[in-house]
Amino acid sequence: MPPKKHQQQSLEDFLGTQPQDPNMIQSPYGGYFKANNSYQQQRTSGNPKQRNWNQGSNFKIQNAPQQQGGYQNYQQQPRSTYNQAAVTPNVSGTPTPSTSSVSLTSLNDKLGNLKLTPISPLISKITSSDNISEIKHTIKDIIAKFADETSAQIIEWDIPEIVTRLTKSKNPALVKEASMLLISNLAQHFTNKSPQEAYLLPLFEYALDSMAEKDNTVKRAAQHAIDALLVAFPTEALTFSVLPTVLKYLSSGAKWQSKMAALNVVDRIREDAPNDLLELTFKESVPILTDVATDFKPELAKQGHKTLLDYVSILDNLDLSPRYELIVDTLQDPQKVPASVKSLSSVTFVAEVTEPALALLVPILNRSLNLSSSSQEQLRQTVIVVENLTRLVNNRIEIASFVPLLLPGIQKVVNTASLPEVRELAEKALKVLRGDEEDVSGNSKKFPGRMTVDEGKYFLLQNLKEISVQGEFPLKLFLKDEVVLSYLSKFLTVEANVNDWKNLQEYLTTILGEDNKEIVENKFVAGLRTIFHQEKVKHDENEGIEIVNTDFSLAYGSRMLLNKTTLRLLKGHRYGLCGRNGAGKSTLMRAINNGQLDGFPDKDTLKTCFVEHKLQGEEGDLDLISFIALDEELEGVSRDEIADALESVGFDEERRSQTVGSLSGGWKMKLELARAMLQKADILLLDEPTNHLDVGNVKWLQDYLLEHTNITSLIVSHDSGFLDAVCTDIIHYENKKLAYYKGNLADFVEQKPEAKAYYTLTDSNAQMHFPPPGILTGVKSRTKAVAKMTDVTFGYPGATKPSLSHVSCALSLSSRVAILGPNGAGKSTLIKLLTAELVPQEGKVEKHPNLRIGYIAQHALQHVNEHKEKTANQYLQWRYQFGDDREVLLKESRKISEAEKEMMSKEIDVDDGRGKRGIEAIVGRQKLKKSFQYEIKWKFWQPKYNSWVPRDLLISEGFEKLVQKFDDHEASREGLGYRELTPSVITKHFEGVGLDSEIANHTPLGSLSGGQLVKVVIAGAMWNNPHLLVLDEPTNYLDRDSLGALAMAIREWTGGVVMISHNNEFVGALCPEQWIVENGKMVQKGVAAIDQSRFEDGGSTTITNSTISPSVDDDDSPANIKVKQRKKKMTRNEKKIQAERRRLRYIEWLSSPKGTPKPVDTDDEDED
Repeated sequence: MPPKKHQQQSLEDFLGTQPQDPNMIQSPYGGYFKANNSYQQQRTSGNPKQRNWNQGSNFKIQNAPQQQGGYQNYQQQPRSTYNQAAVTPNVSGTPTPSTSSVSLTSLNDKLGNLKLTPISPLISKITSSDNISEIKHTIKDIIAKFADETSAQIIEWDIPEIVTRLTKSKNPALVKEASMLLISNLAQHFTNKSPQEAYLLPLFEYALDSMAEKDNTVKRAAQHAIDALLVAFPTEALTFSVLPTVLKYLSSGAKWQSKMAALNVVDRIREDAPNDLLELTFKESVPILTDVATDFKPELAKQGHKTLLDYVSILDNLDLSPRYELIVDTLQDPQKVPASVKSLSSVTFVAEVTEPALALLVPILNRSLNLSSSSQEQLRQTVIVVENLTRLVNNRIEIASFVPLLLPGIQKVVNTASLPEVRELAEKALKVLRGDEEDVSGNSKKFPGRMTVDEGKYFLLQNLKEISVQGEFPLKLFLKDEVVLSYLSKFLTVEANVNDWKNLQEYLTTILGEDNKEIVENKFVAGLRTIFHQEKVKHDENEGIEIVNTDFSLAYGSRMLLNKTTLRLLKGHRYGLCGRNGAGKSTLMRAINNGQLDGFPDKDTLKTCFVEHKLQGEEGDLDLISFIALDEELEGVSRDEIADALESVGFDEERRSQTVGSLSGGWKMKLELARAMLQKADILLLDEPTNHLDVGNVKWLQDYLLEHTNITSLIVSHDSGFLDAVCTDIIHYENKKLAYYKGNLADFVEQKPEAKAYYTLTDSNAQMHFPPPGILTGVKSRTKAVAKMTDVTFGYPGATKPSLSHVSCALSLSSRVAILGPNGAGKSTLIKLLTAELVPQEGKVEKHPNLRIGYIAQHALQHVNEHKEKTANQYLQWRYQFGDDREVLLKESRKISEAEKEMMSKEIDVDDGRGKRGIEAIVGRQKLKKSFQYEIKWKFWQPKYNSWVPRDLLISEGFEKLVQKFDDHEASREGLGYRELTPSVITKHFEGVGLDSEIANHTPLGSLSGGQLVKVVIAGAMWNNPHLLVLDEPTNYLDRDSLGALAMAIREWTGGVVMISHNNEFVGALCPEQWIVENGKMVQKGVAAIDQSRFEDGGSTTITNSTISPSVDDDDSPANIKVKQRKKKMTRNEKKIQAERRRLRYIEWLSSPKGTPKPVDTDDEDED
């Protein structure tokens, strides 16, 4: 039988005045009760929480006969009295509720210990409510009490302690659910009332604790509370306030279900918060998440591993991104340290190393250094990685906290490593680390690039004094409330450290009020920018008209190229945009032209025109006027206006009648400039404008830019002379920021001496190494001609006169030839004839049959652009997978025309007595005097009837292309004889030409910059170990570092080089021989000496002497195959005469003065 319910008494009656009785104790919720023995014992015992459940009438279950069996009664009790027992406390006359359970009685006792607040009666009402509806109304009343209060009352009114007592494990589920509803409603009430959300942080713990409850209703309420709390905080605050709170919770002894919920919160923060803010938390987050990933509870460890992997994957580091999974596995399982160190040791680190990257790697490296099981090889790899990482730290504050961790381990290797090599490497690493330690601990007054929270708090307090008008949150609370002040200090510090000035200004304006907007901008934001040396340049009328001033970020794919930086342009200024290949220079200009840059004026306000080298494709057959008329921006422009614009840049009537495809690179650039003039652009975006331009046209472009002072120019160029001549300012890429320097390139180098690479050729920042050329059969001297043109004439179809007329020249393995001349003179045509890409109408082009030529064409990028979906590694595999160079097979000279097919189908007689037969294939080749003979497989004849036919006979019968194809195959086979076409070998080859392995293996060709694509083309040309390297405008897309690396590689290479380039610095440093092409003629010219001073090291004497020597010893043999003549056998008399001659010479030497060298006896009669 259920216990009988007593009549409930109203709260007003309950709070009525009680008679004063010395034995009565006043309750904090109103009224009095008698202090019986059990209560006194409870209050006076050593542990106030310990109770004697066997004594005291208050705790005796009444109306529950024991003889009927407690478990049966438990089942029979209705839901209204679940967990309840009727008790009748000994109180004075006023009746009290008797339906409270033991747990509720205990709860009321605990709540009775709290201080009285305006919400105390309402909290008491929650404990006595029978359903959730009553509780929701009560909580609504509680929230109403906060209407005129700040969030500080959360602490003042003891909300955390109230929630603690409401969520005790023995409390009914309804009460626990009520506590979560209270948290949810508080969070919703203070949402969008920043910075008052700072007081909500302690409530996360209770919501997460409740996620371990068995009751699903409580868990749902707890999840709702967590969601409400997260929404209450600004996105930026998640990283510096909520995340540390959750990480602290994960470090506690909470239940595993609650920690699972905490990991879900970490995942949500990772998804919502900006990556640059999250990266600042790696040092604190990674160790804690690693501990969770190694928890004994399998479910928690599995989720911890996933959360850690997702978390570290936000780090933008190309060197480490392919190895994030291995790094996380190693953090979780120390047994994988050797494999991880081995993988890291194979990385060519090029990306800047920051604190987040070190937070991932230092625990692994530190463990490797201190493991007793580490082998000497593992220690060697570890100290190398430590040194490489340390050298790539630009801001020493990034490594400050890790130096003390690494130093003992490196010192231990120095002292105890058994191999001298390992000790030596460790000493180098130790020296670099100690240098960083001194940099960090030094007393330099230079700003380290990052602000501490204490510095941020000081700055905030100093500038809050300037606020005159109080916003919604009173100023006095800013100055006195430590919780809010600490919260705001962290917000300001974090936003300043990532240079997010725009967001910081918006946030401070929101909390301080629009009336203080000017103070926020001029005091807070401007002051911080000054500290970080990122002052927003104010407009100065003397400088000119400001047309752009905007803060922005720029990303390409998953890579952040520019992060929260400023673009500021003045009308009429010419800006040189400088930075390494892949920094994002062209990407920035494309973003500006496409209107994708945040804050950049639209095209109606400011018109831009992007001038770049691009392929015309299907438009290549159009005449120039029709080509320009296709531009959507020039719909209203007449053909006469287009013709006038073309004429103004040098296109006469004859030039205008040409097709776009027939123009040389220099004239195509002029065509793009004419289009820009017609668009009347306010800003010219010039991407490598001097590429393909000869000296005269470069001068014309300089004059054009200098004369049009109303046009603003943004210029990307690797031509230092051009930038010196035209630039008024330099914009330099520095740590994903744009840094501005007044003056031209020379002024910039003076201000930033480390940029001197713009003036000297050096491989200090990037390196290239070419594979040595293979051996050519019969060629013993590097000065013997291996390729030769004799009296060659060539003209393109439809041309009125030939491009080249009666040209003769030769190349050897020691050649260093520069082909010079104006645009359109025929320089590229000359090279194409030499490499057999074109066939001359007159004259003869000959080369050694085994000669391999690496050819990088002027428009070589169009070949790789056909494979945009492939990586560089996959492209090289495709190109050489069948043993032949597929690019060679695409040459016009290798394609067999219909007429040639018909000629080759005829039968020939080789005078072997078998009559006329048709050739099926060439299957072999061998030496024959000064030439070769080829093994012919005849149609319809078995292989045993194959014949050897001389080369001259085959060519005279019209089989020249068949012979050439077989020669190419043999040359390629010989060159590839020792090359394995495997990804690992290809990767090493790409690294040799300066292309990072991660880019070569994981980045599609379509995502590479022009400079990176040139390296792919160079690697492809050098794969089969060529003897001659032919470069058509090699400097067009290379930055200064890569240009220096290429120059050094060419200088050291032992093969022949012929190049077309308008870069006088590059040509003058490498080429002692010049071929000047003009008006269809070619004149050879030698220079007295090459300019070695253009190299940073002053040049190599050995190489200099060898390259200045005559490049070709001409003779009648194009292949210069010197056949060794068999010596004639000496007669008996000749031997006697030789012996006598040697005897007399020996006697003469004996009578000569002391020190005279002894004459050498030889077998050569002429020399003897």
